[in-house]
Amino acid sequence: MPKQANTRMLVAVSDLFFTVKILDAAKRSHMQAEMVKTSHELLEKAKSGPALIIFDLNFELMEPVRMIAELKKDPETKATGMIAFVSHIQAELKKEAHDAGCDMVLARSAFSQNLDQILRRYSGAV
Repeated sequence: MPKQANTRMLVAVSDLFFTVKILDAAKRSHMQAEMVKTSHELLEKAKSGPALIIFDLNFELMEPVRMIAELKKDPETKATGMIAFVSHIQAELKKEAHDAGCDMVLARSAFSQNLDQILRRYSGAV
């Protein structure tokens, strides 16, 4: 029997517009999106092995750069794909996320434009 693709993802986003956009794209890509609102919740749910975690780098209560670094250092979660988005003018924050181990950091506009393609890649549909 073929192995089933992991289609779960965690979403650490506080912006309602992007939340709706991500949830809609997840449905189109046949992924199961689960919203997380605290660092503790993220760390607990990440141990269950989602295919992807999406971060809004401006979700300050989540401390996304610290969470990325912590998850990438943990043997249980370091292989999980991590993508973040940020305003195009926040180059320093983008660099911090890359340095922490984030796999891909995109400007908000690029993230929005490429979201379907990104999720299809993680769902195994590409």
